[in-house]
Amino acid sequence: MKQGQIRKALSGFYYLYDDGEMVRSKGRGVFRVRGVTPLVGDFVDYEKDGENDAVIVNVHERKNELVRPPIANVDQALLVFSVKEPNFSPKLLDRFLAVIESYGVEPVIILTKTDLLDENDAAHIRRYMDYYRGIGYTVLKTNMGDGAISEELGPIIEARTTVLTGQSGVGKSTLLNTLMPELELKTDEISDSLGRGRHTTRHVELIEFAGGLVADTPGFSSLDFDHIEKEELAGCFAEFAELSENCKFRGCLHLKEPKCAVKAAVESGEAEQFRYDHYVQFLQEIIDRKPRYPS
Repeated sequence: MKQGQIRKALSGFYYLYDDGEMVRSKGRGVFRVRGVTPLVGDFVDYEKDGENDAVIVNVHERKNELVRPPIANVDQALLVFSVKEPNFSPKLLDRFLAVIESYGVEPVIILTKTDLLDENDAAHIRRYMDYYRGIGYTVLKTNMGDGAISEELGPIIEARTTVLTGQSGVGKSTLLNTLMPELELKTDEISDSLGRGRHTTRHVELIEFAGGLVADTPGFSSLDFDHIEKEELAGCFAEFAELSENCKFRGCLHLKEPKCAVKAAVESGEAEQFRYDHYVQFLQEIIDRKPRYPS
């Protein structure tokens, strides 16, 4: 029995990496009956099927799996956000951060198109980024053609599997082209009428870079919290997770409970109001969602 890792899924085929070779494969028919869907990033057992093809017979247990993008065994996520075209959205970034944290994946924030900022806008963005750095996130900035980002990202990517994701039109493909010019990934201009880009990546693929693996993934503009329970959300906000340990009541939702350490930190300025406001909005989404019943 041979073992490999799925590096690309395209047109019904899975492309396995095994000891320097790429093997085209299909999943076993029984996978569909069992509800098993192999994902890019999966480690699998496979058998040869003819000279050039193979059949996946077993998918190893996953460390984690993301739904959007569909990928497994991820170590970290590069959250790519532009500061202009489309404009930077702290709420959308916090949504990405909360969902990524819920999967046990380490986020890294990358700001693109920073050369488009005037002095006032730059100071506004800097305030946010200083806070994110202060609560433990790595924050990098770049613009089109900035080769220095490759040196900054090299040590971060080395020996890890990294998802590259973010809102459509923020420059993910441009960033990958900067890191690996040989890819020549196609990029589209921002639509004036829609205010967002048309993402041109059609599949998920793990690409070798700086001793690690990077996935370019289809862009999307929103995330839901279907898999997060209301008691779990605070743990997906880095600073609130630590503060929650000092709340008077176990399972505190940080809304109206007395002696809440999170609310006290917001009132004192130790934690930012905008983060708490986003937490409350996300929490309400979770509370309001329709109950899920087993099928």
